[in-house]
Amino acid sequence: MNRSLARVLYVDLTEETTCIATRPELFRKCLGGVGVASQILLEECPHDIDPLSAKAPLIFATGPLVGIFPSMAKAVAMFKSPLTGNLGESYAGGNFSTALRFSEYGAIVIKGASDEPVRLIVESGDSHIENASSLWGRCPAEVEGLIKPSVRAPAKSVMSIGRAGENCVNYASAIVDHHGHFGRLGIGAVMGSKKLKAVCVCGADRVPLDEAPESNGVRDEINRLIVEAEVMKKYGELGTAANVLALNELGALPSKNFSSSTYDRADDVSGENFARVVLKRKASCPGCSVACIHLGALDSANPSHHEHKQGSVSPEGELVSYNYQPIFALGINLDVSNPTEVLRLIGRCERLGLDAIMTGAVLAWATEAYENGLIAADETMGLRPEWGNVDTYLEMIENIVDLRNECYAAMARGVAAAAERYGGKDYAISLGKNSLAGYFTGYGHVIGTLVAARHSHLSNAGYSIDQVALIKNIAPEEIVEFLVHEEDWLNVFNSLVGCYFSREVYSKELIVKALAAVDIEHTENELMRMGREISLRLQHFKQREGFELSKERIPKRLLEIESPIGPLNPKVIQRMISHYIKIRQDAR
Repeated sequence: MNRSLARVLYVDLTEETTCIATRPELFRKCLGGVGVASQILLEECPHDIDPLSAKAPLIFATGPLVGIFPSMAKAVAMFKSPLTGNLGESYAGGNFSTALRFSEYGAIVIKGASDEPVRLIVESGDSHIENASSLWGRCPAEVEGLIKPSVRAPAKSVMSIGRAGENCVNYASAIVDHHGHFGRLGIGAVMGSKKLKAVCVCGADRVPLDEAPESNGVRDEINRLIVEAEVMKKYGELGTAANVLALNELGALPSKNFSSSTYDRADDVSGENFARVVLKRKASCPGCSVACIHLGALDSANPSHHEHKQGSVSPEGELVSYNYQPIFALGINLDVSNPTEVLRLIGRCERLGLDAIMTGAVLAWATEAYENGLIAADETMGLRPEWGNVDTYLEMIENIVDLRNECYAAMARGVAAAAERYGGKDYAISLGKNSLAGYFTGYGHVIGTLVAARHSHLSNAGYSIDQVALIKNIAPEEIVEFLVHEEDWLNVFNSLVGCYFSREVYSKELIVKALAAVDIEHTENELMRMGREISLRLQHFKQREGFELSKERIPKRLLEIESPIGPLNPKVIQRMISHYIKIRQDAR
C-alpha cells in the first residue's frame, strides 16, 4: 500500500483548523473511494443528525489506481443527504481525484461550519482555509476563473457551488472544473450549510509511487484495450446521447413525466441532432483518450442569452456540457425538443448548481400539478407551467433556487416533498426520494433504482439486465440476483473510482492485475467480499437513519406506463423486493 494514499486530511471549518492522519489499515481494508468513504461516514456521522448541521461530515476520497491507469479519474463524495435523509453518495470526473491523489491524500473529511463564506485550499503540506466572501453569489464558472489563475500547481482542481447550494436547495450540486459534477442527493446544500463555497486541490505532477515495477506494462495494456474497445467508441462519438434513438426504438424512452415510453420528436433531441446543431468540441478527464465530454454552444442569436445576472446567466458564447440524462430530464421529460432550448435549461442548472435530473422531475410534476389544479397562479407567482415552455421553466428554476415563496420552497426540497405538500404523488416520479433516470426498460431498472444505496441506475445497471430479458427468459429472482452481484462488484470498482464507462473493459481479472502492479494483492473472491461488505455498510447507514425498503412506495404512474414487456406487475415487484431483502439479510 502506497503510504501517501493512506493520508487523510481532516478539516474543521468551525475551528478553522486542518490536520493529517495516516491510516494505512483503513485503505488496506477498504482500498479507497466508496470503500474508504463509507467507513469514514459511519465513524464521523452522528446518528439522526440533521444533514445540514455543522456536525454532519462531508467526505471525499480517491483511489489507488488514480493517476496511474487510464479511466481511473473519478472522485467519490459521501455525506448525509438533505434530499433523502439518509445516504448521500456522488461521483465526479474532472481533475479533482487526480489532483487529490497528486497532493498525497487518499481522503478529505470536512466538518464544522464557518460564520462567513470560505474556501478550502488543499495542498500536500499546507492545507488551509481562506475567506471567500467575494465569491459568494457567483456561479461556479466565475469562481473557477477567479481561483485557478492564482494557483501555482502542476495539477489543480476547483470544485464550487452556485446559488442553489448557498440557499441549501436539497438537490444542489457542486461543479468540478467547469464540466464535472458532484450531482444528485444535495452535496451543494451540505457545502452551503457550512458556508464552504469552494475547494481547491493543488497537487504535484505525478503519483509518488513507492515501487511499482510492473505498472508501465500493465498501463500500456489497459490503454490499448480502452482505445480498441467497441463499447467505448460510442462515448467518444455521440456520447450517451446516442441512447435517445435506441431507447425510443425499444419503447423504453419515458417522455412528458413518464406518461409515455416513446417520444414522437426523438429525432430532434437525438445525439445525432445535438452533434449537428450545438456540438462545439469534446473534452476528456486526465489520463483518458475517449473524450466523452460533449460541449455544446448556445445560439448567440437568441436574445435570451444576452441576459446577465451574477451567479445566474452566463455571458454569450459559453460552452455547456450535455449527455443523455440532462437531455432526457430537461428536454424529453418536459417536451422540449429544440437542442438549443434544452441546452439553455442545462446551462441554467449548471450556473446555479442544480442537479439536472431532479430539476426536470420537479418541473414535470409542477406542470401536471398546475394542469390538475393542485397548484394555482398564486403559488407559482403568476407563472403558468406548460409542456415545452422553456422561458417559464427558466423563471421557475430561478424561483426555486431563491425559495421565493412556500410553493417554490417545497419544490426546492425535491419532487417527493413537493407532492407531499400539494398532492400529485401518483406522478411525482421518484424512488427512495431520488428522481428516476431516463429509462423505462422494465423491472431491473425500477427495482434496481429502488434497492440501490443511492437510488441510482448507476449502482447496479438494472437497465442492462432488462434488455437481456427481452431476448432470454429470466425469472424475476434472477434479475434480483444480478442486481445484488452488480452492486457488490461496482462497489469494488467505485473503490478504485474508475470511470463507469470503462467498467466492461476493467474485468475482475484485469483489476486484480492492475492492483498487483501497485503492490496491492487481492484475489477476485477477496475483492467480491470487499464489495459485499461495502454494500452492507451502505445499507446499514441507510437503515440507521430511518430508511425501510419494505415501506417504500412506487408512484402509480410507473405501474401504468408501458415498458418493452408491458405494464409492470405490482405483485412481481413486491416479490422481487422481498427476495432482495432476504439476500442481504442472509449475507449479514
